[in-house]
Amino acid sequence: MKKVKKAMGNQPFDVAIVGLGPIGCAAAIQFAEAGLRVAAIERDTDVYQLPRAVMMDGEIVRGFQRIGLGEEVAALLQPTREGDRAGFSNSKREWLFGQDFVPFGSNGWAPANMFDQPQVDGYLRKTAIEHPNVTSFVGFEATAIDNGDAAVTVDLRNLESGDATEVTASYLLGCDGASSFVRKSMNVGWHDLGYDHDWLVVDIEIKPGHTLTNTTIQVCDPDRLATYVCTKDPYRRWEFKLNEGETWEEMQRPEKIQELLDPWTPRDTYSIRRTAVYQFHAAVADRWRIGRVLLAGDAAHQTPPFLGQGLNAGMRDVFNLAWKFPLVLSGTASEALLDTYQDERGAHATDLVQWAVSIGQLMEHLAATEKAEREGAAAPGMPGALEQSGYGQGREAPPLRAGAICMSQVSDTGSTGYLFSQPIVRNGAGKEFLLDVLLGDGFALVTKGDVTLSQASQNILDRLGAQTASLAGLETVKGHFDPLFENATAAIVRPDRHVFGHTDESMSVDDLIHELGVKVGLQ
Repeated sequence: MKKVKKAMGNQPFDVAIVGLGPIGCAAAIQFAEAGLRVAAIERDTDVYQLPRAVMMDGEIVRGFQRIGLGEEVAALLQPTREGDRAGFSNSKREWLFGQDFVPFGSNGWAPANMFDQPQVDGYLRKTAIEHPNVTSFVGFEATAIDNGDAAVTVDLRNLESGDATEVTASYLLGCDGASSFVRKSMNVGWHDLGYDHDWLVVDIEIKPGHTLTNTTIQVCDPDRLATYVCTKDPYRRWEFKLNEGETWEEMQRPEKIQELLDPWTPRDTYSIRRTAVYQFHAAVADRWRIGRVLLAGDAAHQTPPFLGQGLNAGMRDVFNLAWKFPLVLSGTASEALLDTYQDERGAHATDLVQWAVSIGQLMEHLAATEKAEREGAAAPGMPGALEQSGYGQGREAPPLRAGAICMSQVSDTGSTGYLFSQPIVRNGAGKEFLLDVLLGDGFALVTKGDVTLSQASQNILDRLGAQTASLAGLETVKGHFDPLFENATAAIVRPDRHVFGHTDESMSVDDLIHELGVKVGLQ
C-alpha cells in the first residue's frame, strides 16, 4: 500500500486512539506506518505488569510482518517446545484428544505462540510512542467525546496536573477495554452470547524440580473444571472454575490456591506471580461504528479464554482498519468502506466467541459424562454443536462472509474470504523468502504466470497501489501455495492477507479487478 506522505483532511490528526494496551498500540503502529497522523491517548503511565493474554496466532505475527516487524515480534514469542500440545483430559489428566503445536503453519509462522504479555506490551508501547507519526498523550484520560459530522473531538484531562486539553481527529478508535469509556459514551450495548461464569486465574513462575509438562489441557473434572496453560517459559497458568457457593475471597486465599496446585507440582517448585478471579464473558457490541467513532478489541467483543482468541481478535480488528483508513482519508475510497468493518469483523469475532463458548460447554459435557460413568448412569448425549468444538476436531477459523470481498465466491469450502497461504519459497536465483515479501504491503494481484490486463484494470490497480506478483519460477521450500491455484489463474489478496476473490469460469481477471474497485468504493 502506498504510504501517505501528505496531510489527510483538515484535522490535526487523522485518527485518535483511546487506550494503549496491545490493541491500541498495534493500531497506532499500523496506522502510523501507513502515513497517518495518530494521537495515542492512555491514562496509565506504565504498562500493566501482570499477564492477561498468553497466546498469539501466526496470523498476527504475519500482520506485523507486513510492516517489517515480523521478526521482532516473533523474537518475543516462545519457540515450539518438545511435547507442546493442547487438548482435553479427564479428571486424572489422561489425554482424550487435541492437537500438537507445530513450528510452521499456513501463515508462514507457528500457528500458536505463547508469550508474556508485559514483555510484548512494553515492546508495542515503546514502538508506538516513538514513531514519528504518533503524538502520545500518556497520563491523560478521556472525559468527553464530540462525535461531529466533520471531525471528532476528545476532551482530555492530565491525571497529574489536572490540566484540560482536547484532541481533534478525523476518526476516533476506542481500544480502551471491556469497560470502555468510548463505548459507553456512544451508548453502545452488548449482544450477550450466553456465558457468564467465575474462574480463578493463577499465574506462577516455575523453579527447578517442577513436575509440569508442556501439555496445555482443559481438565474435564466433574468436581471442578480447570485449564492448565503451558505459557512462555518460565511461566505457567491455571484457570479453575468456581463451584456453586464459592466466593471470590475464599478462592484467593493462599491455602486454597496451594490446595488446588498441590496435585500438579510440589510447593517449593514455583512462586505465585498473581491470582485473580474473573467472570468470563461472551458478548459482542451492538455497533462497532457510530459516525466517526469506531470500537476495537475488548471494547467491541469479549470472549472466554478457552480458544486464546481475545487478543488475536482485537489484532484482526486493527489489521482490518489499517488499510481502510488510509484509502478513505486520502479520498481514494468512499467513506462507506468503513461500514464494511463491522460487516467483516463482527460476524468473524462472533463466530470465534461462540466457538470458545462451545469449548466451555464441551468441557462441561465431558465432565458430565465422566460423572455418569462414576455413578453407573447413562452417559448424556453429545449435542451436535459440540462435536467439532475441540482442538483438532475439524473446525477451523471462519472466513469473512460479508464486506469488501467477492461475495459470489464465499463458501465454507472455498478460498475467498479466507487467509491466503504464505509458504517459504525459492526463486530461480536460489533466494528463499516468505511469499508475502513478493506481495508488498498492500493489495496484490497474484497470478500463476503472465496475465494481460485492460487499461481500466491497470488504472484500478495503480490507484490502489496494488502489486502484481507471479508465482512462475517459484518453488515451495516449506508450506504450500494456496489451494485456490489448483483451478484459478489469478487471485486478489487484500492488505490484511484475506483473499478478495479469484478467477473462475464466470470471473475473468478484468472482472475481478472491476469488482474490487466497486467493493472498496473507489472514487
